[in-house]
Amino acid sequence: MERTRNPWKRRIFTRLKNMKLQNKLMLGYVLVCVIPLLSVSAFIFQQSAKGLEESSQEFASLYTSQIRSTLNEFLKEYEEVTKSVLVDNDIIYSLGDTKNLPFDEIVNQRLAVQRLLMRVALLKSEMSTVMLVSRDDSVYQFSSSTNKVNENLLLAQEWYKGLRDSNETFFITGLHDRSYYDDKGEGAVVTAGRVLFSSDGAYAGMLLIDLDPFTLLQLDHEFILARDKYGISVVITNLKQQIVYHSDAASGQLSWKQVLDSGPSYIKNNETKDHIVLLGRTSQGELLIRTDIPRSRLLQKINQIKVMTVVVILMSCLVITLFSFGLSYTITKPIKALRRSMKQAEVGQYLAIEKEQANDEIGSLVHSYNKMITTIRTLIEDVYIGEIKQRQAKFIALQNQINPHMLYNTLESIRMKALMKDDDETADMIKILARMFRLVLAKEGRQHSVKHELEYTANYLQLQNIRFDHMFKFEFEIPDEMLGCSIIPLVFQPIVENSINHGFEDYSRTMDIRIEGSWTEQGEMLFRIMDNGRGMRPDKESELRALLDGADSHKYKLEIIGEQTENGLGLLNIAERIKLHYGDRYYLTIVPGVVEGTTIEILIPGN
Repeated sequence: MERTRNPWKRRIFTRLKNMKLQNKLMLGYVLVCVIPLLSVSAFIFQQSAKGLEESSQEFASLYTSQIRSTLNEFLKEYEEVTKSVLVDNDIIYSLGDTKNLPFDEIVNQRLAVQRLLMRVALLKSEMSTVMLVSRDDSVYQFSSSTNKVNENLLLAQEWYKGLRDSNETFFITGLHDRSYYDDKGEGAVVTAGRVLFSSDGAYAGMLLIDLDPFTLLQLDHEFILARDKYGISVVITNLKQQIVYHSDAASGQLSWKQVLDSGPSYIKNNETKDHIVLLGRTSQGELLIRTDIPRSRLLQKINQIKVMTVVVILMSCLVITLFSFGLSYTITKPIKALRRSMKQAEVGQYLAIEKEQANDEIGSLVHSYNKMITTIRTLIEDVYIGEIKQRQAKFIALQNQINPHMLYNTLESIRMKALMKDDDETADMIKILARMFRLVLAKEGRQHSVKHELEYTANYLQLQNIRFDHMFKFEFEIPDEMLGCSIIPLVFQPIVENSINHGFEDYSRTMDIRIEGSWTEQGEMLFRIMDNGRGMRPDKESELRALLDGADSHKYKLEIIGEQTENGLGLLNIAERIKLHYGDRYYLTIVPGVVEGTTIEILIPGN
């Protein structure tokens, strides 16, 4: 379970660990330089974008405030203009009683109304057409142009019918077409007006003033430039959600017909992620203002800065990479030379590095290495080779004296004689001993595995049980995939032998011996050999653990030929062989803090 946990992290760690030093140095230099550069650039860009957006919102607020002030002034002026007709309220109210009047009075009445409408039209130059609709739906009009209003078409307009049913006194309609004019021209107009009442509160008629939508907003030239530069859209609506003014139509980006056909769709979605939207209204609430600014137009400059920043970062990364390559090369070049010399030393060529080195730490390392190589070569030639040859000669002589087949045949002959004499116990002991000889002395060249080591240990304990009347119980718990892994011979059995020799108390209780195997996170094999014997005194245990921990300092010492140990190979011998065969990382030690018996722990690499 532990071996498969976070495999991708293990792969990344292994890849980084196995990366060449030059690549590690280059990667380190690049990361150390690029990460702060990216962080600072991102922070500056974020702060710049935030500051520009805040400034844009302030500008939009100012822009909306300017529009609100202009509209307030417009509404105030036209409210005064429409109120001016109330001075002639008697004339207006009398317009509905023309049935019984003589013709000359009717003519005089029409002339009076014409003068009234002309006086109103002269108050504001932008008013092209002023109309008065009496209570009997008679239409009186004054226009500065020859284009006249068709009375019947005017009274049939939906927006006009809506005004008759409205409770508003002063009003501004939404945009509507010019279909009720004689020329039926394209474009749109907005109508401002007032509902007229007599002195006793009765409906007297309605004053209508058609206006070009451009006249609603009289902005400074600087605001118009800013509007076009940042793509600011201004939509003004009345309380009925009817569009009164649209800046896109006023600037020519849209036609008034498109705005009229779209209806209220241009005023939906008050807030989106891609736009800054500010809302406002006039002082009396007659008109609503919506200012819409695209963020993309506002951030256009900062996007240019971002592009330049990216270019600068890429150029900086290129320069940093080249510099890192040169610097790492100067560091790793002598290290590579040192590595090549070490490779030569591995195959027996102890040659010093002859190139001149710098006076830095690596140069000092190379000088020390050259001295070491010279010393090693001297030691090998003068001492070590001679001693190894002597040991090898004695080992070959001893090996030649031992003929495994002769031992097997001899033991089998002895076992057969014991069976002939009905000595089954002796025969079994000889049979088990023969199995152990086969495991240890076989010369087929096969690999010695954990399974073989367990078999050898089990055979040894079987012999001891015959000797001690079955006083030992042996159990092991090792994963199946671990049984086929290779291990140096004679590791488990000497430890079990020590457990019996030093831990077995008496025949009053059975001694349990257990071997457990597990995988570490690095894929190594961890074995624990446990017994419930008498254990060791704390001082003895500490002394032996210290001796085992220092096994790496003895692993290269040659033992004196003929030296015998009281307890077979002994724990120290196993610890030294593990260090010699697998390296200093692996060990044999005594687990401290065990209450009952003794626990030995062994760590070796998996394969």
